[in-house]
Amino acid sequence: MISLSNIYAQDLGKTLHDSHDYFKEKTITKRRFGYQVLKNRIEELKKNSMFEVSLATKSTEGRDIYLIKCGTGKTKVLLWSQMHGDEPTATMALADIFNFLENKKDSSKREISPVLDNLREELLKKCTFYFVPMLNPDGAEVWTRYTSLGIDMNRDAVALQTPEGRLLKQLVFDLKPDFAFNLHDKNRRYSAGQSGNLATMSFLATAFNEAQDINPTRKRAMQVIVGMNQAVQTYIPNAVGRWFSDYEPRAFGDNIQKWGSTLILVESGGYKNDPEKQYIRKLNFVALLTGLQMVASKSYKKQSIKEYEQLPVNSKAIYDLIIRNVNIKKGETTFKADIAINRNERPVTGKDYFTTSSVIEEIGDMSVFFGTDEIDGTDMEIVAEKEIGLGSKADFQIVKDGKVVYTIKNGSVE
Repeated sequence: MISLSNIYAQDLGKTLHDSHDYFKEKTITKRRFGYQVLKNRIEELKKNSMFEVSLATKSTEGRDIYLIKCGTGKTKVLLWSQMHGDEPTATMALADIFNFLENKKDSSKREISPVLDNLREELLKKCTFYFVPMLNPDGAEVWTRYTSLGIDMNRDAVALQTPEGRLLKQLVFDLKPDFAFNLHDKNRRYSAGQSGNLATMSFLATAFNEAQDINPTRKRAMQVIVGMNQAVQTYIPNAVGRWFSDYEPRAFGDNIQKWGSTLILVESGGYKNDPEKQYIRKLNFVALLTGLQMVASKSYKKQSIKEYEQLPVNSKAIYDLIIRNVNIKKGETTFKADIAINRNERPVTGKDYFTTSSVIEEIGDMSVFFGTDEIDGTDMEIVAEKEIGLGSKADFQIVKDGKVVYTIKNGSVE
């Protein structure tokens, strides 16, 4: 039985989904948008009296890291994104949420649903929000997970070797937020459980001890996640996963849960034909605002954690392309097998795009794995200028009865 609160989450999710384009920050159209684009938007926020923008600290390389405060309510909520520099999806969504909160919309569009006006009023009246978008600007500039010291900030909650990590702990201890949202991206090839569905979004109520006990703090995270999941299931059915819950004593999420703030981890994965993650950005907008509404209204209390526990745990079960049952020639031997191919991105220094290189990851029985794209190569054969093998670039043709059926160029089907 679906609870009334879940029905509300689904309805609110639909309204947010349908309205996202009105609030989408137009200066951000690619995921590698860079520090300066975000900084320019933050400078605009300073002109709006509803936002209190302060310089929280400077990164190792001297870039400003901002704390953005808005709302007047008793419930304190801290949200941060891009503590890993190459994980920008939620930063894009936060820029859209800033537009939503200040009611900045495209005036050429029809009127927005009054439901969203009520939501905005409720959020700002009942909560005080603290945002730190792009916590790792140095990493963002060179498109790396790490800070400029080469340290993974999400393993710095105890040693506190980075200024960015020291800031985050200071904010948690000074603000004592009731809720915290830790916003990440993950490898796009994770599946929702052992399915063929990409885990487009994944959630986790992080563990606070080795035993993975559930105390009231962690339970609240599970309950909020149930509603966030319901809000996006309509658009990505069976494509929401649960991140691995192993306790990591050095990680911020696990420690913040231990320090007493309810911590919700959000991981943005892959969605077919969305390389710039603009649709996943929309889903973040939907999930985050739904979660914040549940926090503001305390409607999460009506949710059962059983629905959280039913979310499938992420699995690495997906490749970019699998060709099944195709004939392959190796020397004088011809055999039938599956071929699994991945396409890997490489950032281009100083640019907002990537180059792609393909690699043949596996040859053999791939029956327990899935491809984002798949080809049935039954009664077909591989024809290539060079003999293919593990680790080689995926450039070849798939031929049947002497005729080319598929051309694979750098791992993509042409």
